[in-house]
Amino acid sequence: MEINNINTLGQLKASGYKSISIKDELRNNLREKIKSGKPVFEGVHGFENTVIPELERAILSRHNINLLGLRGQAKTRLARKMVELLDEYIPFVAGSEMNDDPLNPISRFAKDIIAEKGDETPISWLHRSERFFEKLATPDVTVADLIGDVDPIKAANLKLSYADDRVIHFGMIPRANRCIFVINELPDLQARIQVALFNILQEGDIQIRGFKLRMPLDMQFIFTANPEDYTNRGSIVTPLKDRIGSQILTHYPESVAIARTITEQEAKLDETQHRLVYVPSLAKDILEQISFEARDSEYIDNKSGVSARMSITAFENLMSTAERRALKAGVDQTTLRLSDFIGIIPAITGKVELVYEGEQEGAAAVAQNLIGSAIRTLFPTLLPKIEKLEKPDAKTPYSDLIEWFFAESGFELLDDASDKDYQAILDEVTPLETLLKKYQPQLDKKDQYFMKEFILWGLVEYKKLSKDRFAQGHQFKDMYGSYISKL
Repeated sequence: MEINNINTLGQLKASGYKSISIKDELRNNLREKIKSGKPVFEGVHGFENTVIPELERAILSRHNINLLGLRGQAKTRLARKMVELLDEYIPFVAGSEMNDDPLNPISRFAKDIIAEKGDETPISWLHRSERFFEKLATPDVTVADLIGDVDPIKAANLKLSYADDRVIHFGMIPRANRCIFVINELPDLQARIQVALFNILQEGDIQIRGFKLRMPLDMQFIFTANPEDYTNRGSIVTPLKDRIGSQILTHYPESVAIARTITEQEAKLDETQHRLVYVPSLAKDILEQISFEARDSEYIDNKSGVSARMSITAFENLMSTAERRALKAGVDQTTLRLSDFIGIIPAITGKVELVYEGEQEGAAAVAQNLIGSAIRTLFPTLLPKIEKLEKPDAKTPYSDLIEWFFAESGFELLDDASDKDYQAILDEVTPLETLLKKYQPQLDKKDQYFMKEFILWGLVEYKKLSKDRFAQGHQFKDMYGSYISKL
């Protein structure tokens, strides 16, 4: 339809335009996308076989939807993606604050202007990007904000009595007629405000200060809620829950590979950082594994969840740590180090809710514990497993390395050491090179030093070496020598 040539109601009728509800509009466009094999919710990863099919079924069923899940599970992202299923443009009566359908007006303003001008009624076009309304439910939200209220100033200016419905100032929901309307964190909405939504969802009529207006609003409602909020801050009242057609449970990424894809897509990095810092693949796996460890940690409240934003902000911090080190050294390129992970601790401590035991340990200690747990989990997937019980004199793949530390009394890795110094220190530990050649022969040359450091951190986690943190870096020693020095 050539919308530039349709500016009046008469021209719209002549074009053969037929009005449909927003739920049918979403349904029709979804049907076309599914039939053509095009991705419907592009950029949302890990939900292909779980959440997205349920969401598509809900749209095909013309349901209002409640997305229920912990924080950082892409609930709002999914809601915003639904805008792409709307028609590119829809016509509305020019000047209408409620986006009135010219062929099916519901407001007093639109009905009056159509009665007065007939086919000469001016028409405007609304782009789908303007058909998305979002409201964060907070305790201070009122019925007037969402539904509307009587406006005494309008009554005085127009010289109308309070019995006239033209004195009403409509709230966000009536103004979002023919649009997608999202209410985030629904349980935070006071119960009396939730009650005000009953009739809008079921019958489409609204009540404002004694006015009972039969206004069949045409809307797609999407609510988001966090199960934690049901007990902590409020709940969804049962009659409202009953009127929401589909409740869809979201979840966190089920694999490190999916989590990596999400982090790399969402992290805000510029070209300078990408050019300056080379990131080994293993570093990205460790970063994602930290979130998986956090979700299972005894120190962290798993009912609160561990948001995907933790990995995203941690990755940004990790890159910035390496970038800062490179800038101080005055080099044009550097490789990420395992010791750079000390820079992600602020991103972890700000994103997790600790239980009592976690508070006793301290947030920074819990963060360091998570980094260590991630290394411990990934270590056996890349290198020979370290058994818990070994004979004292048994020869293991790591015996030569542990003996080297016993003989050499260890070394220090400084956080801001130049690449040359960092590599020279690790090269001195000759058994590391032997281990790499034997168990990681295909390893990219650029990843070798990261893997060397990974082996050292892994042996620390398995209690074969000792690692101490000091102001400028880390000190690695053999366990026995460390014990003697402490005595």
